[in-house]
Amino acid sequence: MTAHEAFALELARVAAGVTLPLFRTGAVAEDKGEPGAFDPVTEADRGAEAAMRRLIESTFPDHGVVGEEYGADRPDAEWVWVLDPVDGTRAFVAGLPLWTTLIGLTHQGRPVVGAVAQPYLDEVFLGGPSGARCVARGTDTPIATRACPRLNDAVISTTDPDIFTGAELGAWRQVRATARLARLGCDAYAYAMLASGHIDLVAETALKPWDWTALVALVEAAGGTVTDWLGNTPKDDGRILAVGDDALTEQALLTLRRAVS
Repeated sequence: MTAHEAFALELARVAAGVTLPLFRTGAVAEDKGEPGAFDPVTEADRGAEAAMRRLIESTFPDHGVVGEEYGADRPDAEWVWVLDPVDGTRAFVAGLPLWTTLIGLTHQGRPVVGAVAQPYLDEVFLGGPSGARCVARGTDTPIATRACPRLNDAVISTTDPDIFTGAELGAWRQVRATARLARLGCDAYAYAMLASGHIDLVAETALKPWDWTALVALVEAAGGTVTDWLGNTPKDDGRILAVGDDALTEQALLTLRRAVS
C-alpha cells in the first residue's frame, strides 16, 4: 500500500470519528437547496470535512483540497484531495447505511487514489497504484470487477431516476429495460459494489467533482472503466458511466450518447 493510499484510510478514520456519533441520533438537517428541491446538509458533513482538511494541512501542507462543504484551496496544486464528507446525506438523515465518505486524490488533475468509506458497516473500499481492496472489520481483501460482456445480463444502478431530465431519462429507461436487474438509492455505495464485482454498470448525471473523483480511481484500480456519456474522460457536466467490464461501455453508450449529442 502506498503512503497516499494509507493516508486515505487515515482520512476515512478521522471522518468516521465525526459522522458515526451523529448517525441515527437525530442530527439536524438544514436545507441548502433551491426552493422546492430539498438538499440537506448536517453537522456531520461540515465536521467531517473540517477534520479531514485539518489532517491534510498538517500532513501535506503543499497539497490542494477541494470539498463539497468548504470549497477549493489550491485547486491547481500538483496533488489535490477531493472530499465529499457525506455522500448520500438523504440516506444519512433517513438512517440508511448507504451514505459514504468519498476521498479522492488527483495528481496533475488525474484521479490516482480513491476511497469509498461506509463507517457504520466498517468498510473502506480503496483503489490506487497498489490495486483495489476492501478494508473491513479487521480484514484486507483484494477486490475486482467481474466479467459481464452483455448488457442483458448486467446488474445496473443509479441513485434516483428523478436526477435525469428530458432525453437523459429516456436513455436511462432504455438501458434499464435492456439490463437484467436495476437497483436504486445506493449513491456512491453502488460504485463500491461495482468495484467488488456485484454490480456491472452505474449511470448518473449532474455529479460534481467531489461526487466522482474518488470513484474513478477506485473503479479503474479494480479493473473497470469510467467515462462520460460520450465515452470521454469525465468532466464538469457530471454525466458518469461506470462499468465493470469494458465490453458494456459501447453497448450503454449507444443509448446514452444520443441523449447528449
